[in-house]
Amino acid sequence: MTEATRAKIPAHLHKYIVEQNYARYTPEDQAVWRYIMRQLKHFLGKHAHATYLEGLKKSAIEVDRIPRIEDIDAHLEKFGWGAVPVSGFIPPAAFMEFQAIGVLPIASDMRSLDHLLYTPAPDIVHEAAGHAPILADPDYANYLLQYGDVARHAIISKEDMAQYAAIRDMSDIKENPASTPEDVARAENRLNTINANMKHVSEAALLGRMNWWTAEYGLVGALNDPKIFGAGLLSSVGEATACLDPKVKKLPLSVNCVDFSYDITEPQPQLFVAEDFGHLGAVLDDLSERLAYRRGGIFGLDSAIEAETVNTVQLNSGIQISGVLKKYLVPDHDNGLPIYLQFSGPCQLSLGYKQIQGQGKAQHPQGFSTPVGCLKNHNRCLSTYTEKDLANMAISRGQRSRMNFESGVQVEGVPVEWHFHDGRLVLIKWRDCKVNYHDKLLFDPAWGDFDMAVGSQVTSVFGGPADRGQFGETEDFTAARIPPKGLTPERKRRHQLFQDIRELREHGGAGALASFKSLTEQVLSLPQPDWLQAVELLEISYKLNLGDQERVSLLRVLSPAQYPSASVRQCVKDGVNLASMTL
Repeated sequence: MTEATRAKIPAHLHKYIVEQNYARYTPEDQAVWRYIMRQLKHFLGKHAHATYLEGLKKSAIEVDRIPRIEDIDAHLEKFGWGAVPVSGFIPPAAFMEFQAIGVLPIASDMRSLDHLLYTPAPDIVHEAAGHAPILADPDYANYLLQYGDVARHAIISKEDMAQYAAIRDMSDIKENPASTPEDVARAENRLNTINANMKHVSEAALLGRMNWWTAEYGLVGALNDPKIFGAGLLSSVGEATACLDPKVKKLPLSVNCVDFSYDITEPQPQLFVAEDFGHLGAVLDDLSERLAYRRGGIFGLDSAIEAETVNTVQLNSGIQISGVLKKYLVPDHDNGLPIYLQFSGPCQLSLGYKQIQGQGKAQHPQGFSTPVGCLKNHNRCLSTYTEKDLANMAISRGQRSRMNFESGVQVEGVPVEWHFHDGRLVLIKWRDCKVNYHDKLLFDPAWGDFDMAVGSQVTSVFGGPADRGQFGETEDFTAARIPPKGLTPERKRRHQLFQDIRELREHGGAGALASFKSLTEQVLSLPQPDWLQAVELLEISYKLNLGDQERVSLLRVLSPAQYPSASVRQCVKDGVNLASMTL
């Protein structure tokens, strides 16, 4: 990790960073990477955005070997980005925070040969070969920064978190060679049940759709001849080929793309085409206007209550209250403005995304509440008052005082501390304090000191705690690791064959022909010859300028008709077609 990248990353994100451990990549992993990249480079040279091929070079991504993420990190630094290795899926909120600071989290795992065309789990093909190259375009890189900043403010719901956990579980199980069909079926059923019972589309889900139809499955350019830029398409041979089929509808990109859900297990019936990368930012601006962090007020509060997760309510004084919002009160005449907020569970008070000293979860372990609004007969926010202004109203430090709000909320007790920030009053600590709304008791002196947040309006409501580092881990920010895959003796023998084939291709030498014949014999003598090994040997036969006679036995193994899986048949055909080409 470069010093520039290290300096960007706050402490609470470090738990997601893992060691890439390059030595764990097997010879088979390297062969799978090489096959995918040869196919992608051949196809995408014509059909991807112009930045793609140049971006591969600029981000240290080669066709012949899995990249080292530290090298990608160093190369991305040239255009203001960095990269770190992570393990599989990380929580969406964490991913977006990385992206908002210009750091690309790259899943360091490598897809298996069984999932060569498409993997259900994030892997280094998708993250490195898919996302990194297009970052070379400054407009696109700026869009990702902008998107990350908007997305990390989105409210994520309890339902979203259950869905995320099920998706991660399913992807890990599908990528684990030891998983049984029953394991896969259970994981799929769990996800299907959760999906069927989702009650509403959260802000995080809307941002997820925006990301899917742009950064993952986006097209750009002319509607009748678009180019590929989405990482999900750039990292999948099958998806990249299929997406340009006329049967797949191409729609002009607009904010309405978020009205379209998607299924990660099925081909997409439609895709969206941006005019250019600048267009992405304009659509994102349209979407952000719908979100609670921009709208605030009752809309934002209702969104937070519906989510049932830790979120932050910001008042017009600048103070930020983080916790699970349970309810709010509105006045009897209901002018649409909240007059009292009530949070449950551990809460935090912050300013500018930094926790106020002494105002964390230890101070507010069971909840927090505060009035919102102006004092009676005073049409100005309490945050604009000085200590002298308060004294003129018989509200003085250390003396029993009373505040009557326009809403009817009454605070009575002994103010002992004022907290000013940039000349604005943001917090008042009361002792022996009682808070009432008409005949309803809102705060009892027996509950301890009353820390009253100051503000007359809810200007923003956004997802997660304001100061994540101080608040600690929340449900949407848990870290997990993908367990290492075990190796049977049979797989070890296969890996050795892949390694021997690789060394022959890269080094050749005086005994190249004899080595080729020996390796061909070993591959063909297996009960079930490996098609990818046969493709690599076929490629070497062209490199050695051998005649057709030496290829007959290999081509027999590579007859697509003998493979029952349609996807494997396509892989075999594509491999044979490219075997004679130098890319």
